[in-house]
Amino acid sequence: MADVFTTDKRSAIMARIRSRGNRDTELRMILLFRLHGLTGWRRHLDLPGRPDFVFRKQRVAVFIDGCFWHGCPQHFRMPKSRLDYWSAKIAGNKTRDRRVASELWRRGWFVVRLWEHDITAKTSRRTMRRLTRQILNRSDADCGAA
Repeated sequence: MADVFTTDKRSAIMARIRSRGNRDTELRMILLFRLHGLTGWRRHLDLPGRPDFVFRKQRVAVFIDGCFWHGCPQHFRMPKSRLDYWSAKIAGNKTRDRRVASELWRRGWFVVRLWEHDITAKTSRRTMRRLTRQILNRSDADCGAA
C-alpha cells in the first residue's frame, strides 16, 4: 500500500516524533507503580541509556521500549518505503540497547526491559508481578550480602 502522504509531509510527521520520554507510556507505568504499591523509583537518573525508571536501592534500571523503535518481535512492522534506512535505524537501536544493558550490568545494575505492550490493561498485572518479583529478589540479595 502506498503512503497517503507526500515524501515531504511524511518527513515532517516523522520529525515531530521525539525519541525521549514517551509521556503516555511513562505515565501509564507510574499509574501501575502506584496501583501495585511499588515505591522507591525515580525517573531519568543520569545513567547510561537514561533508564525510564530506576530503583536506586536495589540497583534496578527499567526501560520501556516502544514496539516500533526497538523492533518488537510481536508488533514491529517494517515500513515499506526507505527500507535501507529503517532496517539500519532499528538494528542500530537494538545494538545500542544491548550496549547500554552491558554497561549498566558492568556497573552493578540489573536491567529490566519491558515492551510498551507489556503495560496495557490486558498484560499489566503479569508485568507488575514479574517486575515486583525482580525488585524484591534484588532487595533480598542486598540484605543477604550485608
